[in-house]
Amino acid sequence: MTSCTVSAAASGTWVLGDLTVNRIGFGTMRLPQTGPALVPDATPRDREQAIAVLRRAVELGVNHIDTAAFYFSRLRSANELINSALAPYADDDLVIATKVGPARDASGEWARSARPDQLRGQVEENLRQLGRDHLDVVNLRIMGQNSISEHFGALTELRNAGLIRHLGLSNARLEHLNQAQAIAPVVCVQNRYGIDSPDGGVMFRACAARGIAFVPFFSIAGQGREAGAVRAEHDEVRAVARAHEVSSAQVRLAWILQRGGHVLAIPGTGNPDHLVDNVAAGALRLADEELQLLNSIGHRAS
Repeated sequence: MTSCTVSAAASGTWVLGDLTVNRIGFGTMRLPQTGPALVPDATPRDREQAIAVLRRAVELGVNHIDTAAFYFSRLRSANELINSALAPYADDDLVIATKVGPARDASGEWARSARPDQLRGQVEENLRQLGRDHLDVVNLRIMGQNSISEHFGALTELRNAGLIRHLGLSNARLEHLNQAQAIAPVVCVQNRYGIDSPDGGVMFRACAARGIAFVPFFSIAGQGREAGAVRAEHDEVRAVARAHEVSSAQVRLAWILQRGGHVLAIPGTGNPDHLVDNVAAGALRLADEELQLLNSIGHRAS
């Protein structure tokens, strides 16, 4: 496979509410820093490299970008980088999804999650940083609470006021989805899911049944989570990668995409070569026996 010729369009499309996106998108969590993300002492990434990666992603057909105001390191903010790289957003097809709920203070330490009455301030912060008059998709990132009705209701009011176009959930359980759908439409759910984290299957299936996009995170990093793909790769993944002469990351992404047409991948990187590699995964088709081999990893982990 020649990665440099592959467009994100090869992954197919999905409609988020009324917004059509290619199923391979781009996540910006890793963009503001090198090394582990979301830690106070992260080393800022070279600014020009980060901007170049964003512009290259759009050139490759990526039109679904995932971000958050709390994606920042010392001197770098994912939202500000997006604004600098892509504003004035001439591409009408570009969909930017963000998250609200958690907060970090100026030093990068995690603060208490926002109350319902504080969500407007977080939405306005994203608008200001991105340089937009509305947000395409806002996901409520759930931080352990059992009831989200007040929080989701507050976001619904902001949607009705025109600040938000569509709403989603992140880190959600099935009861959260039920609570949210009783208030307003949900266009996507972002949950941890991948070859070696099969515990997300309940929400994966619920989203498929309800016509909701399922957006996995840590699908490449796996158990490494914010630190990235730092653990030894499974033999099964390496074997499939060798057979196709591709990277293990491509195999993981192809597996995710072949789980269902409602799945949207948002792999993140600050490395331009890794970006091209990730986008190319949208054209990789795994055989049934290869999918079964990869599925066996999750059966061992469950």
